[in-house]
Amino acid sequence: MMMLQHGSTQLLCLTASSGVPLFTRGASKQLPFSVIGSLNGVHMFGGGQGVELSCCETEGGGRVVWRVFQDSVMLIAVSAGGQGGAGCSSSKVEEVRLQRLLENVWSCMVLVLGQDELTDVRNVERLKRDLRSCFTLIDQLLEERQEGILGHLTHCADSLLPPNPALLQEAVDGFAEAAESEFGCLVVHGRVAAATEKWWRLAPQEVVLLSALMRSLSASGSASCDYPVFLPKGSPTVAHRLLRFQLLPGADVCVLCGPTPSLHRAQSELVGSFWTPLVETLRDCLAIGERCLPGSVSMRPDVLAVLLINREARRSVSFVRTPTNHLPSEPPLPSKARCWELLKLFYIFSTTRYFAQEETLSVSPEERAQRGHHEDFVLGFSHQPLQCYLVTEECKSYGLQTPQHQLFLLTPLSVPTFALRTLATQTLSDIVAATGF
Repeated sequence: MMMLQHGSTQLLCLTASSGVPLFTRGASKQLPFSVIGSLNGVHMFGGGQGVELSCCETEGGGRVVWRVFQDSVMLIAVSAGGQGGAGCSSSKVEEVRLQRLLENVWSCMVLVLGQDELTDVRNVERLKRDLRSCFTLIDQLLEERQEGILGHLTHCADSLLPPNPALLQEAVDGFAEAAESEFGCLVVHGRVAAATEKWWRLAPQEVVLLSALMRSLSASGSASCDYPVFLPKGSPTVAHRLLRFQLLPGADVCVLCGPTPSLHRAQSELVGSFWTPLVETLRDCLAIGERCLPGSVSMRPDVLAVLLINREARRSVSFVRTPTNHLPSEPPLPSKARCWELLKLFYIFSTTRYFAQEETLSVSPEERAQRGHHEDFVLGFSHQPLQCYLVTEECKSYGLQTPQHQLFLLTPLSVPTFALRTLATQTLSDIVAATGF
């Protein structure tokens, strides 16, 4: 796909039955209509021959992934490649990334429009207009604008662990109850800082997409909003109201509720009474910043980046830092942006070869086959691998899996390989001991 810029991705959406284009997003230079028609045509030809075409690779290293949802909408992701590294097969990385992208985009469309409008298409032109309301969310998924937001890949809620969790938890629970809701959430720096028990019972992908929607609404600059949403797994055909309020710049609270209360009543009577007493607590939470961990967590100086997943809660914390003890004579460290990229690549490397992705354990065999994430490689093991490591020209990476957690760690090349296991185990222990995560 030489027509696309190296490293870029274009998303195509068409009707599954007739191949009518609904929208394209992504790369600045769009694919010609003839190419879009060919991509749809080859998929239809395969279907007519009893073959399902899900993915292919081009001579130039590009990747094309097809997926049909509800026999109604076809999504095609076209990548120009250039996402490799970290010892991973570039094509494998791209396939996993693009398959996950298509799943998330479909769920975004359901979240905003509801499943009925997407599966019972009576007026294509009207659907095209309605789909525009999804573009901000879809673009956020395509561009991965905010460093450190990995939920679109892991389907775990990106979280921030506040220094005073009990106070914030009590406020979220009380605020949600006063708003006649069991679903409430506090988002700080785009990450979940506290949420009600029922919020965590939502499907992991719903929690991730609602967090993305909160980031999008917060970026719009509005102080509050009343937004209808459908839950892709739990309520794809009946809308709920998402009431969102900005408490401080970078801190927002929301609830999912029914017809009451009104936005005005919630803002005038509830927000102030529950959150004004906690302004300093919120400021302490905001002060954590991108580290996502309270100051009580001590971190070894030779840790470059961490992604820690709580497997049971489907939550994650992640951060990148610059070691203070790095000597000029040692190999140069990857940039902050590259560390985030390497962390994602190592996560894909580990979960496609060694560790289980939790959500794949609960999906149907048909859907698992469509995703095609797991390789024959892992079938060669007679046991479930618990640890893995990777040494590349840029850094060293170590992953470990316990019944409760998955930890993915990057270190400088100067760290001895034999010390990686101790470093990873100590990092996991330090975070869990200090936060209970």
